[in-house]
Amino acid sequence: MRAVTAHRALIVAMVPAVALRLLAVLGFPPALLFYGDSFAFLREELAPGTTRPSGYSLLLALLRPAHSLMLVTVLQHLLGLALAVAVYALLRRRGLPGWGATLLVTPLLLDEFVVLLEHMIMADAVFIVLTSGAVVALLWRVHPAVAGAMLGLAGITRTIGLPLLLLAAAYLVLKRYGWRTIAAFLLAGAIPLAAYATWMKVEKGRFGLTQADGTFLWSRTMSFADCSVIKPPERLRVLCPTMPVEQRPYPPHWLWEDFSPLLKIKGAATRNEMAGEFGRMAVLAQPGGYLGAVATDLAQLLRWERTAVDEKTPYKFPAAERPLQESVRGVAEAYEGGPAATRVVEPYAGWLRAYQRFGYLPFPVLTLGLLAALVAAVALRRWEALLPGLAALALLVAPPFLAAYDLRYVIPAIPLTCLAVGLTTMGGHEGHRRRHAQAGDPRPAGAGDRPRAAQAGLLRGLRGTAGQAVRDRARRAR
Repeated sequence: MRAVTAHRALIVAMVPAVALRLLAVLGFPPALLFYGDSFAFLREELAPGTTRPSGYSLLLALLRPAHSLMLVTVLQHLLGLALAVAVYALLRRRGLPGWGATLLVTPLLLDEFVVLLEHMIMADAVFIVLTSGAVVALLWRVHPAVAGAMLGLAGITRTIGLPLLLLAAAYLVLKRYGWRTIAAFLLAGAIPLAAYATWMKVEKGRFGLTQADGTFLWSRTMSFADCSVIKPPERLRVLCPTMPVEQRPYPPHWLWEDFSPLLKIKGAATRNEMAGEFGRMAVLAQPGGYLGAVATDLAQLLRWERTAVDEKTPYKFPAAERPLQESVRGVAEAYEGGPAATRVVEPYAGWLRAYQRFGYLPFPVLTLGLLAALVAAVALRRWEALLPGLAALALLVAPPFLAAYDLRYVIPAIPLTCLAVGLTTMGGHEGHRRRHAQAGDPRPAGAGDRPRAAQAGLLRGLRGTAGQAVRDRARRAR
C-alpha cells in the first residue's frame, strides 16, 4: 500500500495514457501506414535498405509469424509506456518527488504525436525507446555494455542515432570509467553496426549502413544551390537545379519526385557518390546559404501549433479510410494475412482526432526547456544532466544540417529533454536519500544518516582516547 501511495501521481497519469492508446487500437485498426516507408519495412524479402537501414525490418520479421500488424502496434504502445515508467523511476531514484517526476514524463504518456508514432508501422517508436532507454541505463549505472548494445541497435534503426554512441562514450571517459568498461561499451555498440555493414557489403557491395547519406545532403542543398557559384565539374552538372530558388519544393521532394535530376543517374551507389560530392561542394561554396537554410528549418521549433486545421499531412489521425495502392497492397496483406488497409472506427477515431488538436507539448516549450536544462547543468554542475541534454540537442539539430526538418524528427528529443530537466531540478541525491524517497519514508531526507554519523563520531573518539593512553604510558616508561 505504501508503494501505491508513493507512486499515486504516476498511477493516475497512466489511466489516460492507456486510454489514449486503447482509442488508437480501437479507432484505427490494424495500424497506420506511412507512404512507401511502411511497405519497405514490411517486405518479406529481407535486404539492407538503400535510403534507410533495415533494423526495424528485422524486428518486423521476428513478429511476422503472428501475421498481425495490430500486434506490432500494441507492442510499440507498451514499449512507449515502459519508457515513461523507466524515466519516472530514474527521476525518483535521483530524489524527485512523485508529482514532479510524473509531471516530467507526462509528455511521454499523453502527447498525441507519441501515440501516433507508436501506432504507425515506422521505425520511430522503437528508435525512441532504444536511444532514451540507453541513456536511462547509463544514468542508472547498469553495465555500460547494455547501453552500448541499445545504441548500436538504434544506429541500424535510424542512422541519426550514431552520434549518440560517441556522446555516450565521451560521458564514460569523463566519468572516469575503467578502460575495460569503456571497451565493453564500444564493442557492444559496434557489434550490431559491423554485422549490419557486413550484410550490406555482401548484398550491395558497399560496407556501410545506407546508400543515401550523399543524396540526403544533396537534397538539403537544393534549398539554396546555385551552380554559377558552385561551379561543379561537368559530370556533376546533371544535378544542378533549374528552378528559381523561391519556387523550389522542400528538400525531401527532391529525393522522390519525378522532376528530380537524381533520377537521371543510374545505380544507387553511383547516385549517392555523385550527390554527396555535389552536396559537399555546395556547402563549401555557399556556406551562408547552407546555414540560412538550416536556420529556417530550426525556426520551425518556434511554431506553437503542431499542424494547422486545414494542413494536409500524414501526421494526423485520418478521418476516412485509406485504401492501399495496388503496388503495395500485396506487401501489407502478406504480412497481415488478410486485409491490411487502415480502417476508421467511430466514435473512437473521432475522440482521438479531437484530442490531437490540443494534446501535445508545444515545441517552443520543449526547446526552451532543453536550453534551460543545458544552461542549468553547467551553472549548477549537474554534469549527468548533460548526457540526455546534449543527446536531445543532437537529435534536434542534426536533421536540418544533414537532410531537412520534419515534425517526426523532433519527437525523439522529448524523453531526453524531460530527463535532462529533471536531473537539473534535483541534482544527484545519493544512496540512502534515494531509497527513502523511493519508499515514501516520512522522515526528512538524510534523517536516517544521523545515527550512522553519530556512531562514526563515537568510534573516532574512542580510537583517539585509546591512542592517547598508549602514548602517555610510553612517556612514563621513558
